[in-house]
This record gives sequence, C-alpha cells and structure tokens, in this order.
Amino acid sequence: MSSRGQVVIPQPIRTQLRLEPGAEFVVLAKNDVLVLQRVPNPSWDQFDTLIREARRQARSAGLTRRDVRRAIAKVRGGR
Repeated sequence: MSSRGQVVIPQPIRTQLRLEPGAEFVVLAKNDVLVLQRVPNPSWDQFDTLIREARRQARSAGLTRRDVRRAIAKVRGGR
C-alpha cells in the first residue's frame, strides 16, 4: 500500500476481471481480510426503476420539484 493509501491491482488480475480505469468498488473489511467488490453500473431498465421509485417516495413525502432544486442549491453552496 502506498503512503496515500492506494493499492495496486496486478495487471493479470485487471485483465482477467476486465477492470478499466475508473472502475468503482465497495471495500469490505473483517478482521485482517479486505474484499473489493465491483459496483456495477445499473442497466437502463434498472435506472428507470430507481428513478420511478425515487419519484414515488418524493411524492409520498410531499416534496416538490422546487424543494429538490432548493436542496441541491443548498448542498452546492447556493442559497
């Protein structure tokens, strides 16, 4: 491990797993074992399902598009 906490995955393993630069992982740790699990990109169908569910939950909570825009602006350092 580097001084910046970076870990190198050897080329043969990257090739075998078809890992490309920018691949994202979840890191799980238990005792002295680390497990890297690739986070897959959702398919378009999965993405559509996630969006529908998020919109349903927002409606159920009484959120409006204006509420969402304000929350985003606040997080980004706006108003």
